[in-house]
Amino acid sequence: MKRKAEAFWTGTGKDGKGHLTTQSKVLSETQYSFSSRFENGIGTNPEELVAAAHAGCFTMKLAFNLQAKNYTADSLKTTCQITLEEGSITNSHLVLDAKVKGISNEEFEELVKDAEANCPISKLLDTEITVDFTLNS
Repeated sequence: MKRKAEAFWTGTGKDGKGHLTTQSKVLSETQYSFSSRFENGIGTNPEELVAAAHAGCFTMKLAFNLQAKNYTADSLKTTCQITLEEGSITNSHLVLDAKVKGISNEEFEELVKDAEANCPISKLLDTEITVDFTLNS
């Protein structure tokens, strides 16, 4: 499988602007700029997209882990916060709220740890990854 996205930029780093388009067109000329990255401007930014990718990848990996042990999640809701400090992503923090019937906290924690370590985005990121979870069975 191969996927692609395109970035277009015009102007300087601080005063310029750009847009992002994904192969699926879910993002289609979606605006990004200095102000959407470092201030509170309208548009997206690379860190927000990494956060969405990590939350989605981790959650899907966990769903597969649960399925392999014959569990089905009623719901898995993951929030990801990316920390950018001095030009580097220094942390990806995942917060999971899960509803899974019949699983013990200990078994669930093992599956969460596996998803944290083995989802493709976790493997891609060269940073500290942390996870907090709440399990409601």
